[in-house]
Amino acid sequence: MKRILAAVLLLTLVASVGDAENWPNWRGPGFNGVAPKGNFPTTWNVDQNIAWKLELPGVGSSTPAIWEDNILVTANDGGFNLVLCLDREGKEKWRTQIGSSRDGKHRKASGSNPSPITDGESIFVYYKSGDLACLNFDGELNWITNLQEDHGEDTLWWDLGTSPVLTKDSVVIAVMQTGPSFLLAIDKKTGKQVWKSDRNLDAPLEAAQSYSTPIVVNDNGKESLIVLGADYVTGHDAANGKELWRIGTLNPNGEKYWRSIASPVLSDGILLAPYARGRTLTAIDLTADKPSIVWSVDGICADVPTPIATGGTAICMTDKGLVTKIDVKTGKQIWQTELEKARMAYSASPILADKNIYLTREDGATFVVNSENGEVVAKNTLAEEFTVSTPVFADGQILVRTMQALYCIGK
Repeated sequence: MKRILAAVLLLTLVASVGDAENWPNWRGPGFNGVAPKGNFPTTWNVDQNIAWKLELPGVGSSTPAIWEDNILVTANDGGFNLVLCLDREGKEKWRTQIGSSRDGKHRKASGSNPSPITDGESIFVYYKSGDLACLNFDGELNWITNLQEDHGEDTLWWDLGTSPVLTKDSVVIAVMQTGPSFLLAIDKKTGKQVWKSDRNLDAPLEAAQSYSTPIVVNDNGKESLIVLGADYVTGHDAANGKELWRIGTLNPNGEKYWRSIASPVLSDGILLAPYARGRTLTAIDLTADKPSIVWSVDGICADVPTPIATGGTAICMTDKGLVTKIDVKTGKQIWQTELEKARMAYSASPILADKNIYLTREDGATFVVNSENGEVVAKNTLAEEFTVSTPVFADGQILVRTMQALYCIGK
């Protein structure tokens, strides 16, 4: 792979990128934590600037997706996996059961951690039970398959967290665990396997397990996948899963418990890989003939939240609310801000909307920080409802999903 330019970073549901109506997958149209352009609210509370609130069935910790008038949400209830479709006023249009659910183990998680994804034609959902399904926008099943029945049981110590990603023709799932690990591509239209590529690396014990989500890159029409986990970053040909390059180890001392949750991001040809439970951030130059590490910094990333990357800069945060903006070419700090101390940590990934960064804490508090100077603009609260999902931005409104409910913020 000679060149991978950030200017052509595309998920292949890329037709939606310029459409401010849509938020088709976790972390936004560019998968980089950047919202479409728009004027979004910066202040709210339970009594102010809430357009609507909907109590959700059961539990779920995934991030909603939006396509035109449809809000897509996954959850578990009554022993079943569910996908719900709401209109933009929060009214339920339909709900569909997708196999039997499997409960979450961790208090932050559920059987519905993976976020739904859509290309505007179909909806794809994935659950801890192993069920992967494709639906149309009337809630009818196009196909369903169970990865664990076909390829072996989940051996993760905790709750499956990776979300599906889409290439031109396939939906791709990364399975990184103790025991057989692999990437799997399923034909979007038929549900049949396109390819399976082993990804068995030498990571010890729990370090072999990953909850991160791959990214899809389009280099002049040639698609590739970038995957972080099991102590390495790997690049793969999206047509057949073949490994193209490998960077690592990110765990030189062989730490046994460095499972990875935060995902990679790309800006200006520099791939950023958060690792070591958030202790390290490693930058990989993908513009050269051979990808190589160009710098690494410590202490500015988190175990769970994934950084924002755009315009040659990245915005990182720690689990306790230290926010840092850096230059992706050099790793040099541009500014750093420490949010108020609290007992609760951060699990939701930050989102950049216009010139503001939105950072949601687990107690439902969302801090708004100016991206140019790091000044705190506002603190907003939602009755201390437990929140781990990343907020969603569209049409001047913000969707915040708690474990109990979905809030629409804005008029």
